[in-house]
Formats: sequence, structure tokens, C-alpha cells
Amino acid sequence: MQPKSCTYISNHMVADKHKSTRRDVFQAIADPTRRAIIFLLAVSALTPNAIAEHFDTSRQAVSKHLKVLVECEVVTQEQQGREIHYHLNVNKMKDIEKWLEQFRQIMENRFDNLDQYLAQLKSNKN
Repeated sequence: MQPKSCTYISNHMVADKHKSTRRDVFQAIADPTRRAIIFLLAVSALTPNAIAEHFDTSRQAVSKHLKVLVECEVVTQEQQGREIHYHLNVNKMKDIEKWLEQFRQIMENRFDNLDQYLAQLKSNKN
């Protein structure tokens, strides 16, 4: 079962039981269109119409992608007059980076151990 939130707690991305409507952040960023939206918002805040101009899809489809990104707090929305502007949530991106860094370190340690084991096997053959 996938977590339905993207709250960073105890060095892990886990479900927040009080916010059960939220989506898993990794599920959200797995979609290439949503990743492209994230890159656009990294440059500047945009309205849904401005975002939709970058895609061969309807504004409604872009709005659905934005809704998913808002639900997992990767993107925030701000009402400015009659328009809504979407912003990248830098703090959430940092949380994702922290989690990925922990995973990278684990994998790096495993590769280092494998290198040591292979070196030991090689020296035993000689």
C-alpha cells in the first residue's frame, strides 16, 4: 500500500494520517508532464494558462496535474486578484532531496562493500 502523503518525518517520506487526501510525492513526480511543470515553476510562478501554453494538452488536463502537485505540497497556489499563481515549494523539494541523499548514501555504501569484496576475491586468486 502506497502512502497517501508526502510529509517528511523521521528521515522518511511517510503517510500523514491527518492528511489522508494527499498523494505520495514520488507518485506525483513520476509523471513526465508533472516533472516538466515543476521545471517551469522552478524558473518562475505561473498561472494555469501560462503553464498550459507549454504543452499540447488542454488547460483542464494541466489543472489536474497541478492539483496532484498541490496535494503533495510540491507546488503551492496563491490567489492574486482574479488569477491563481502556482509556485514551486522549495522546502518540499529539499525534503525530497534529503530522502534521496540518504538512499544514495546507502547504495554508495553497498557498492563500496561490493568493490572491497571483489578486490578480496581478486587478491585470493593471486
